[in-house]
Amino acid sequence: MKIENVETFLIKIPFTAGGELKDWKAWNTLDYVLMRIDTDAGISGWGDAFGYGAAQATYGAVKHMIAPALIGEDARDIAGISHRLQKANHIWGRYGVTMFAIGGADIALWDIAGKAAGKPVHELLGGRVHESLPAYASLFKYQDPEIVAERSAHAVANGYRHVKLHETEVAETRAAREAVGPDVAIMLDTNCPWTPREAREAAARLAEFDLYWLEEPIYPPEDFDALAELQLQTGIPIAAGENACTAFEFAKMMDAGAASFVQPSVTKVGGITEYRKVAMLAEARGVQCVPHSPYFGPGFLATLHLLAADPNAFLAEHIYLDVEAYPYGALNHPDGCSFRVPDGPGLGADPDSNVLRDYRVEA
Repeated sequence: MKIENVETFLIKIPFTAGGELKDWKAWNTLDYVLMRIDTDAGISGWGDAFGYGAAQATYGAVKHMIAPALIGEDARDIAGISHRLQKANHIWGRYGVTMFAIGGADIALWDIAGKAAGKPVHELLGGRVHESLPAYASLFKYQDPEIVAERSAHAVANGYRHVKLHETEVAETRAAREAVGPDVAIMLDTNCPWTPREAREAAARLAEFDLYWLEEPIYPPEDFDALAELQLQTGIPIAAGENACTAFEFAKMMDAGAASFVQPSVTKVGGITEYRKVAMLAEARGVQCVPHSPYFGPGFLATLHLLAADPNAFLAEHIYLDVEAYPYGALNHPDGCSFRVPDGPGLGADPDSNVLRDYRVEA
């Protein structure tokens, strides 16, 4: 089953997040880099390379670096293609857009494999353990205690028992805790703002709010020794990994004891093939794998399949906003506060062609 064609799509979908985004005010569209791989067997698969602020660069990497190398390859050779693409492109770096582009291709190949077998991806991964997956509400960064309180309460009113903030200050964290009460888990994603010393001081200020985890508190994010020391000194569980690529980087993270929760992102880490390696490393080391997945495209469906086949999985990330159009319609919406695992062949569905047509833009 030879690869005949690869088409790359840059998609921009407007959204609203329930309040003004002060630091993120320029962020008003969800930018996706999707790719469709066509084979001579008439089977096509859809992939998702990490986009957002890097969308233009990722699009270029997919179109000019990865897509040409796929033509003529056997689509069934998923592990081999992943290895060859990583090896051939290592000179450009095993982080960032290179791995994003490779990950998008890998997801599309798994979609093809499932369609060819007439089975959902989770069956190819060993079988479905979970019929559905509870979600946590992942809020945007507002830097406004009143909005944080309102959005946190809104999520809990809709049934969520886990709420993640993207804040750095005590006032917003206190507002969320007071809004949701003591029995709802609060996670705090700070997006790498502090030195190790600043992180220790911030953790001391935040200790009273009983954080379920403190996510990426230190810059640079690959300072695993500092993360391990922070977790040991403060007793607050650390979550990290959305910025890590490849299983090798995650092995370093876990060997350092840097995190209680590791967060591989299937669109960043190198696709389903590389994500599986990370999950196996986490299980062997007794670390909880909770994927980073604030997406609505094929990467989101791929994440659901990976979680469905993982006996230790317990939470899926749901980016808590309103999007003008959803690539997968009902599959993008939680049922209550849980996501149903798709059971169709491959990823379970193809993106809505009307959404792709209406929101596709020139790179």
